[in-house]
Amino acid sequence: MKSRGIAGQLFILPAFQRAKTVLFYASLPGEVDSFAMIEQAKQLQKNVALPVLVRDQRKMIPILTDSINDLQDGPYGVRQPRLDPSKIVDLSSIDAVVVPGLAFDRAYNRLGRGAGYYDRFLSRLADSAVTIGVAFDFQIVDCLPVEEHDVPLDFVIAG
Repeated sequence: MKSRGIAGQLFILPAFQRAKTVLFYASLPGEVDSFAMIEQAKQLQKNVALPVLVRDQRKMIPILTDSINDLQDGPYGVRQPRLDPSKIVDLSSIDAVVVPGLAFDRAYNRLGRGAGYYDRFLSRLADSAVTIGVAFDFQIVDCLPVEEHDVPLDFVIAG
């Protein structure tokens, strides 16, 4: 399974291994499966957060997540945790973000779904946070059109 191979590459990445708090995403059909990665990260005693999309404010709020079984349907069909103020993760404590995308290029730019949630979120992270795109091989292209608000990633893992 391609998702398993991508997860294997993620978990040996030194920047990911050092991370204590990781923001994952709840994968949609056709995306690299994040749920096994989330479970594996939990087994490694990492703090795992998932984004809650606040549609009217067009922003993501990272929420510590105990179990993928607690997720509920959110905007755009994305599964997300309940917005519990006591579980909001301060942006300065996020060490790594695993980022989905429709396509990635060789300069680590990403093409998202067009709403800008990730670009706005990534632009607010501490410089020390590492951003890692995960993709299937067919999602890697030579060059994507980039706008000034687009935030390139630190790594892209494809398989």
